[in-house]
Amino acid sequence: MCLAFFGFCHILKAGLRLAWQEFNRLQWADPPSLCPIFLREELHQMDLILYDEELQQVQKCINQLHVDARSKIVFVVDKNGQQIAAAGDIGDIDPTSLASLTAGNVAATDGLAKLIGEKEFSILFHEGERDNVHISIVANRVILVIIFDERSSLGLVRLRVKKASIELTKIFETIMEKAQRESSSGLEAAFAEITDDDIDNLFG
Repeated sequence: MCLAFFGFCHILKAGLRLAWQEFNRLQWADPPSLCPIFLREELHQMDLILYDEELQQVQKCINQLHVDARSKIVFVVDKNGQQIAAAGDIGDIDPTSLASLTAGNVAATDGLAKLIGEKEFSILFHEGERDNVHISIVANRVILVIIFDERSSLGLVRLRVKKASIELTKIFETIMEKAQRESSSGLEAAFAEITDDDIDNLFG
């Protein structure tokens, strides 16, 4: 039993040493062409942290969109149903419910898209007797919601949304790149503290 355990520890020790050497090698290697796509897909699953600077940029963008599109309300919502920013006269609307229902609507529509062989429906439109709702996906990560009435038109809203989406995409790509850098630096810092002596001492 003791010999078997000793052999297991020896193999595990060698494996840790090889993993550490491979990590050091990859730190300085040029990433393959698929890495940016892979990292971006992974980042879509992360909880993004918006600092004050980025939040102000988002708010400024949707404030302008609210005016240009002649809308009643503009919302930016995370796909998890978290409200990020809003502009306009919210009035009696419950923003928390609106955010969660919008995210649920998009998720259900994504399921429908996949059912018929589409990746997603990037734009949704709901027409009501009094108000209309235009929903679009921005940067594959957040949802842009515009509520408008007869003072605006679907054509105007789509035109203004297209322009605002470009600006919002740049903002959220910057946020995702920052999240990627912070995640990578945290991993490197953790591994940087491990030495060969630490691995040797772990097994005596």
